[in-house]
Amino acid sequence: MRAVDGTKRKDRRKKVLKQAKGYWGRRSTNNRIARNAVMKAGVYAYRDRKARKRDFRKLWIARISAAVREYDMNYSQFMHALKTLNIDLNRKVLSNMAIEDKESFASLAKKAKEAVA
Repeated sequence: MRAVDGTKRKDRRKKVLKQAKGYWGRRSTNNRIARNAVMKAGVYAYRDRKARKRDFRKLWIARISAAVREYDMNYSQFMHALKTLNIDLNRKVLSNMAIEDKESFASLAKKAKEAVA
C-alpha cells in the first residue's frame, strides 16, 4: 500500500501556501498555482536584492554630484581629489553629509577644490 495523504505531503503543501499568503486569487489557495507564484517571487526577490545595492549607489552618486556642483566641481573631480588627499569616506557617508551636515561637506569640498587646483 502506498501512502498518498501523509503528513510529509501535507506539510510541503502547507509550507508553500504559507509563503503564498496574501497573494491574489488562486495564487494563495491552489497548491500548483501557488508553487509557481512562490518560485517566481523568490526569483524576483533574489534579483532585486542585487539591484537594490546598485540603485542606492546610483542615488548616492547623484546626491554627491548635485552637492559638489555648488563648488564648481564635478563628481569625478571631487572623488579623485578625495583619493589624492587620502580621505576614505564611502559614497553613503558623503551623501548623508551633503544632506544633513552641509558645513563639514563644504569644508571637504573646499579641500578637494584646492587639491585639484
